[in-house]
Amino acid sequence: MRGLGTVINVGAVLVGAGLGVLVGNRLPNRTRDTVTDALGLVTLVIGALNVVAIRDASFRHAVGANWPLLVVLGALVIGGIAGSLLRVEARLDAAGGWMQAKLTRGGASGRDQFIEGFVTASLLFCVGPLAILGSLSDGLGKGIDQLVLKSALDLFSAAAFAATLGWGVAAAAVPLAVVQGTVTVFGITVGSFLPDAQIAAITATGGILLLGLGFRLLRVRPVAVADLLPALVVAPVITAIVGGVARWRS
Repeated sequence: MRGLGTVINVGAVLVGAGLGVLVGNRLPNRTRDTVTDALGLVTLVIGALNVVAIRDASFRHAVGANWPLLVVLGALVIGGIAGSLLRVEARLDAAGGWMQAKLTRGGASGRDQFIEGFVTASLLFCVGPLAILGSLSDGLGKGIDQLVLKSALDLFSAAAFAATLGWGVAAAAVPLAVVQGTVTVFGITVGSFLPDAQIAAITATGGILLLGLGFRLLRVRPVAVADLLPALVVAPVITAIVGGVARWRS
């Protein structure tokens, strides 16, 4: 059944968040901070591994050996401008605040913690290449192996985040279902349409966004990663344009 991978993923996030809240109430603050730091470091590693896609052979062949980095840079700049003008980060914050008001009774501090958990978990669960590629694979009828793997990772991540940030992590299951469900439906409707070069561009761009999220988790700098999300759409478009120009010139 197509879409089953996303259902499993959402269930894993909810179960992980529930376990994390139960455990988190019994952990001292220094332990919670250590867990968050560990997740931040792992996020940096995952981001770095994804950025390696910038050296993908199909990507370099499509746009030219010297252009992949410039393509990703252009996607981030254009996507960042678009996301900033659309106030994606602020809107995501507002959505977290609205859900917190509906689902919890905490005060101002509880609201801030809920929003941070919602925003951070939403970005982590929705930005990674597995969210896009796994959902596409599911929609194309090629199996749910990638989303099952992502579900296992997200279960542990949700538990670790919820131990520190509370129920806001569970609320991230909503944008997760929307994003992955939309991509799955897109895969069902459009079919196999993205060349390997464009997938590599999305993967490399998503890796950089994960690096920004890692810096945020480590409290190095509050990078507005959500405002950069449109770069994931811009990256394959620029790849197609540059690739077309390269073929025309040759």
